[in-house]
Amino acid sequence: MNHEFSVNSPFLFAAAGIILALVMAQAAFFLIRAWRQAKKLGIDTAKLKSVVKSSAIFTIVPAFSILIGVIALSKKLGVPLPWLRLSVIGALTYETAAAEAAAGAVGTSIGDTSTLLTASQFSTIAWVMTLGIMAGVILTPLISRRLLSGVDKLEKRDTRWGEILMSALFMGMISAFLGMIFGKVGEGLTGWIPVFVMLTSMVIMLICAVLIKKFKIKWIEDYALPVSMIGAMALAIPITNVVNAAIG
Repeated sequence: MNHEFSVNSPFLFAAAGIILALVMAQAAFFLIRAWRQAKKLGIDTAKLKSVVKSSAIFTIVPAFSILIGVIALSKKLGVPLPWLRLSVIGALTYETAAAEAAAGAVGTSIGDTSTLLTASQFSTIAWVMTLGIMAGVILTPLISRRLLSGVDKLEKRDTRWGEILMSALFMGMISAFLGMIFGKVGEGLTGWIPVFVMLTSMVIMLICAVLIKKFKIKWIEDYALPVSMIGAMALAIPITNVVNAAIG
C-alpha cells in the first residue's frame, strides 16, 4: 500500500520526541549532579535557587527567537524537523540558510508554502541541515585545542595581531551571512526586504544600547539580542507589505 508522505507524520514526531527527551534527560542529569556538588562545597541553598531562577529567566527570552524560527520553517518543513534541529545544536541563522539553499537545489523554496515537499526533497533538505552542522561537532574536539593554542601564542608574541586575527575571523563569519542578505538586491525592490529587516534589527539594538549606557538599565544587556531579533522578525511583515504596496 502506498502512503502519501507528510512532513508532519506521527513517525517524525515520535523520532524527534525521543531524541529531545534524551537531550532533556541529559540536561536534568547534569543539573542534579551540579546541585549535589554545589551542596558538598557548602554553597547556600538560597543562592543556588537564585542562580537557577536567573538562568531560567535568561534562557526563556532568547528561546522566543528560536520558537519563531521553528514556526517560520514549519510552514514548509513541518514541525518535527525544525523542532529537532533548533532544539539541539542548530542555530536559527544557520538552519534557515541551509534549508533555503537545499530547497533551492531541489527546485523549491522555503517561502513557497503552496506546494508540498516530496519525500525525496524533504530527505535532501534534512541531510543538508544535519550534515552541515555536524562539522562543528566533529572538528571541535579535533582542532579546537590546537587552534586556541596557536592563537594564545600569537597573542603573547603580538597582542595587536592576535586581536586582528580574532576580529578577522568574526568578520568573516558575519560576511557569510551578509552575502545572503544582499544577495538579491539586484532583483528589484523586493530583494531589499532582507536589508530593510536587518537595518530595523540594527536600530532596535542601538536603542537597547542607548538604554543600557545612557539610562543605566543594565538588565537589558541580557535581552538586547533576542529583543532585536524578535522585533525585526515582527516588523518584517509590515515592511514586506509596504514594499509590495510600493511595487504594486
